[in-house]
Amino acid sequence: MKFDFEYLESLRSHHPSWRLLRSDHAPLIASFLRRVFIDPNTRVIAAADLAESLEDELFGLRQRFGDDAFPRSAVEYLADWAAPERGWLRRFYTHGSDEPQFDLTPATEKAIAWLTSLSERNFVGTESRLLTLFELLRQMSEGSESDPEKRIAYLRKRRDEIDAEIARVGSGHPSMLDETGLRDRFQQFTQLARDLLTDFREVEQNFRLLDRRVRERIALWEGGKGELLEDIMGERDQINDSDEGRSFRAFWDFLMSSSRQDELSGLLHHVLSLPPIVRLAPDPRTSRIHYDWLEAGEHTQRTVAQLSQQLRRFLDNQTWLENRRIMEILRDIEGKALAIRNSPPTGVFMQMSDSSVSVRLPMERTLYSPPLRPHITSVEVMLGENDTDYSALYDQVVLDKPRLIRHIRHTLESRQQVSLRELIEILPLEHGLAELVAYLQLGSSDSQDAFRAVIDESVTETISWLGIQLPEQRHVKQARLPRVIFVR
Repeated sequence: MKFDFEYLESLRSHHPSWRLLRSDHAPLIASFLRRVFIDPNTRVIAAADLAESLEDELFGLRQRFGDDAFPRSAVEYLADWAAPERGWLRRFYTHGSDEPQFDLTPATEKAIAWLTSLSERNFVGTESRLLTLFELLRQMSEGSESDPEKRIAYLRKRRDEIDAEIARVGSGHPSMLDETGLRDRFQQFTQLARDLLTDFREVEQNFRLLDRRVRERIALWEGGKGELLEDIMGERDQINDSDEGRSFRAFWDFLMSSSRQDELSGLLHHVLSLPPIVRLAPDPRTSRIHYDWLEAGEHTQRTVAQLSQQLRRFLDNQTWLENRRIMEILRDIEGKALAIRNSPPTGVFMQMSDSSVSVRLPMERTLYSPPLRPHITSVEVMLGENDTDYSALYDQVVLDKPRLIRHIRHTLESRQQVSLRELIEILPLEHGLAELVAYLQLGSSDSQDAFRAVIDESVTETISWLGIQLPEQRHVKQARLPRVIFVR
């Protein structure tokens, strides 16, 4: 992992755990969420119950620090903590209920666990950790050994150590753990048990992200079902076959064994009854920590079941829609057949492209004919002469609408209204009918100028102008239209 300034700056800005630690209300958030979620190992709390608990917490804090310390209501605080930009709580709805539910996010639990580790401990044990590390190394070394003789040597060494231990116990000199060793190992057991519950939330979050991606693909998928299922199942198999998936599956199989559960219950009962452990005043929930593991694992399994249910619902819906479409087509064909049964149409009303299969043998195909390659003769290009007049390409008619607008405004400065005929008599048309149409367009309702036009259908006016042909060929053109009056 690249642990440089840019990486830490990105974490500080985007990671929910760091944002929680930077929050002004971090003490309230961490203490309250640990009390209602982590300490009792509660996975899901209804919104009403959580808001009531937070309101009680805020009431006590306001009595101590004043009403201005926490001015918002419990519902507003919960909505803010569950916002996407915060990411401290997960707000969701369960099937068949319209009441929102809340759960901790893995990032929040990590931040609370780190704050818990900052508290000063009365006893810091190191022996049990060293023994645990040594045992892990031994398991990895023996588990990866493929030589049968070395594996047998490992097993014989362990057997000799067990025989020696049995001999010492039989002679009345068993090796007993002292009070320090018991406290050391129990402290490590408690820490690992809590860390395991924290890991369960992260595993459940990973499966939930997979479920969300599956729902998004189903909603936006436009291809075939087979391709979608192959893609989804491939990703799910990849997660199940990953290190995290295999470890979770092995843990779940180990924990679901009834004999292992009975053994765990017996060991916990015996250890918690030892006098050195009793003096430590452990958490009462430690005696049923394995049941908390089971409950946390069930939440993860439930997420996987929801994923499977979503896939099954998609298949059922797609099959129903396809069958419905087929039945609609069949009913449409039947209805059209019944409509023309008594009065069939004359002539050909249905055609088939072909009534038999056309077979073309390989020898019937023409042989390959190479394409003709044209022979291009290189001839020197000679400069030619052309008397064509190109001025017509540049003599384009461009209407100057701002000029017409200025003409109308200038005329309306000295009068309240003016007709289109009067405007043209003052400033004759230069571009013929095109300019006349431009005047009409300026008088339409879409114009945004400081005047408007009124059409008097009772009076017809004749507007004349000279054609735009050559000067010697010009003649008068006329247009009759209702009177158009421009009003200021």
